[in-house]
Amino acid sequence: MNGHLILLLHAHLPYVRHPEYEYSLEENWLFEALRETYIPLLDVLEGMVNDGISPHLTLSISPPLIEMLNDELLRKRFVRYMDNLIELSEAEKMRTKKSVFEPMAFLYNNEFKRTKRLYCERYKQDIVSAFRKLQDEGHIEIVASAATHAFLPAFEHYPDAVKAQIEIGVKSYVHNFGRQPSGFWLPECGYFKGLDSLLKDAGIRYFFVESHGVIHGRPRPAYSIYKPVMSPAGLMVFSRDFKSAQQVWCASKGYPGDFSYRDFYRDIGFDLPVSYIEQFTHLGIRTFTGIKYHSITGNTEYKMPYNRVKAIERVSEHAKHFVESRESDIRRLSEFDFCPVIFSTFDAELFGHWWFEGIEWLNIVLRSISEGKRSFDIVTPERYFNECVNSETVQSIHISSSSWGDGGYNSMWIGERNHCLYRHLHKMAEKMILLKQRFTDSPIHRFRGQ
Repeated sequence: MNGHLILLLHAHLPYVRHPEYEYSLEENWLFEALRETYIPLLDVLEGMVNDGISPHLTLSISPPLIEMLNDELLRKRFVRYMDNLIELSEAEKMRTKKSVFEPMAFLYNNEFKRTKRLYCERYKQDIVSAFRKLQDEGHIEIVASAATHAFLPAFEHYPDAVKAQIEIGVKSYVHNFGRQPSGFWLPECGYFKGLDSLLKDAGIRYFFVESHGVIHGRPRPAYSIYKPVMSPAGLMVFSRDFKSAQQVWCASKGYPGDFSYRDFYRDIGFDLPVSYIEQFTHLGIRTFTGIKYHSITGNTEYKMPYNRVKAIERVSEHAKHFVESRESDIRRLSEFDFCPVIFSTFDAELFGHWWFEGIEWLNIVLRSISEGKRSFDIVTPERYFNECVNSETVQSIHISSSSWGDGGYNSMWIGERNHCLYRHLHKMAEKMILLKQRFTDSPIHRFRGQ
């Protein structure tokens, strides 16, 4: 092989659970991601395994998301949510009869029924265990993340709080996946000087940063972002490839913005009367239902009906373009006499939720790389660490403070727009430190050996 591709999907949602309400709008955020991303992703990965293909995809699943996926109340409510959507889609089959939207109404109805069947029958309402099984069989790698998905640079002056975020995140991982994690996802890729030492203390061997975290490191990286480097604490660091990120993530220039794809925002929850929608959502307000009949079309309020056949054709074209672009990049880089590693990472919820056709795109990409005769392969960080590190020299550099998102540093989370929140966040950090100390030092905790 001339090179490697590491593809990582980061799954996270803010914690929501409202037992005080029979129906909660915020809980629907979780249910939408389950229906549109997590369950379809599992289905695609298992389909590849059944076909004799090991996808070697890398995932991070945040502790807050894991807790929600494991919660019995939320599990029951998701089944109810699916029942309501199935009932809504049945009504839509009748309402759209003999119209241009009728085929999509049938598609949604079939997909909703299949999703519920997968969740209840195949996965037994236990999504975390399904992902664990894929990792135990060696088909994917799951990396750990911070306890509450906190932006760690905001707590740089509270090292005990950062340490608690890391340690509790690792304990959550061990509890749910039955092994010590090797890799760690920093929320928002937020890195500050010395953070690698705290990760090392927790048993982490490698982590991930935004591209400029390495590019602006000292000394300058000999291979830019196309080879992992070693942090001062001795951890391997992978930096994100901005070219492949723009092809997939960018709304204006990336694949998801193609005019043939389904429009996310044009939902019947906002198009049809509230009185009709409320019969099924029970919320009494406008909200997304997941039933959408229009394509992106362009920068216009007039949206064309969604053409599923045309959209899937574009998916195949975009998947082919992505794979061929990575092959071209790796061939060009390998001319400089080294084996490049391209690290591409995205929010998991982009696929299926924000980008309706994204799961199909991912399936084609993974299969194409695995089945085709390519000059590169797809690997997990663990596999790369075990197979390549000992045989290759890894350059040591000081990682620059960095993050992904708007501006590429910390202005999204640390700046004038949110400075009024700092005193509250820091008070919470101090409370977290006290709670950790209290329970760590408790007799019950010592007795259990935790």
